Amino acid sequence: MDLLPDVWRQEYWLPPGVTWEDMEQLADSDRPHPRDLFVALPLALGFVMLRCVFERFFAPPIGRCLGVKKRLKVSALPSPRLESFYTQQSRQPSQSEIVSLMMLCGKTQRQIVTWFRLRRNQDRPCQTKKFGEAAWRFFFYLTAFTAGLICLIDRPWFWDRRECWRKYPVQPMKRAHYWYYMLELGFYGSLLLRISVDIKRKDFKEQVIHHLATIFLLSFSYCANYIRIGTLVMLLHDSSDILLESAKMFNYGTGWRKTCDTLFVVFTVVFLVTRLVIFPSRIIHTTLVLSMEVFQPFVGYYFFNILLMVLQALHVFWAGLILRMVYKFLKGKLDKDERSDEESEVEEDKGEESADQEDYCWERSKDALNSKLSMLTNSCVLNNLTNHRASVTDRMRKAQ
Repeated sequence: MDLLPDVWRQEYWLPPGVTWEDMEQLADSDRPHPRDLFVALPLALGFVMLRCVFERFFAPPIGRCLGVKKRLKVSALPSPRLESFYTQQSRQPSQSEIVSLMMLCGKTQRQIVTWFRLRRNQDRPCQTKKFGEAAWRFFFYLTAFTAGLICLIDRPWFWDRRECWRKYPVQPMKRAHYWYYMLELGFYGSLLLRISVDIKRKDFKEQVIHHLATIFLLSFSYCANYIRIGTLVMLLHDSSDILLESAKMFNYGTGWRKTCDTLFVVFTVVFLVTRLVIFPSRIIHTTLVLSMEVFQPFVGYYFFNILLMVLQALHVFWAGLILRMVYKFLKGKLDKDERSDEESEVEEDKGEESADQEDYCWERSKDALNSKLSMLTNSCVLNNLTNHRASVTDRMRKAQ
């Protein structure tokens, strides 16, 4: 606080009539210190390393038990000019660009289209990579939710939301709640650190906004001693994330369709209830309305509730995607990857995959046919030479 006194002005962080000195009534071990947030930085790096170890040594055997298979991909033939166009201009060339590439590379349109399709397939993440990411998040959310429920189940604010503001700001912080906060902050920090190498999905931008809003929300609530309402927000979000990641894990496996469908249905119900019913009616109502029974609005009040509104807007966005998948699920038209990933690059459908195999088989058949034609041509030439030599020999005999 001494380094940036203007940032830590109490009218920004605390309600009118409440000062930082009021928190000093608590023991040092029972009150949050802004400097504690620096603990989340090494924790984020630790989560990144732990995740690498998990995905390297633990996720593969778990995946094999669930029947996760790494699909073999047909590699595109090396072509420097097409590779340069692919990496620098576009991964899906237009018709005019295909014509230009045909003239530039001396290839047919079919060869150009096939090359780009195979090249895009090379960049798509394999099933084992997607399973490792889902398994890592599943085990974290399961651990965090279980630990959070254990340390909150006997707390009065878990049952009575008005307890979140009673005697504020003189509310002692338990050591378990401190580590609950730090681990959640470290985990979301690790997600941001790995966001450039993680699988990119359709909701990539929304995921970034969610991670940033969560980090700001947890940081502000910790510094302002909104620990009680903050723990409820974390617990509520982790409850449905467990089901989502477990559904993904079984989705990537083989022979678990019924289990995956069941988890998807349960996840849909839990998500819609927790994010669209409980979160706005309980959490936002507590911070927006019940808090006004204790103090008047201030800068931090608006900032905290705006962040909660951002999360709620994201909940509505994701609920729309889920309901669309539910509709396809009921119609029997829901694809595996659409349900579990909603990736920015949708996997090629079965028709395109069969086209890839057909193109590949055609190339092999054409090569084999050319080879046979070449052998046949050589054989005919040799036969002609032999016959010609025999004819010449016969004529020489007759001449003699």
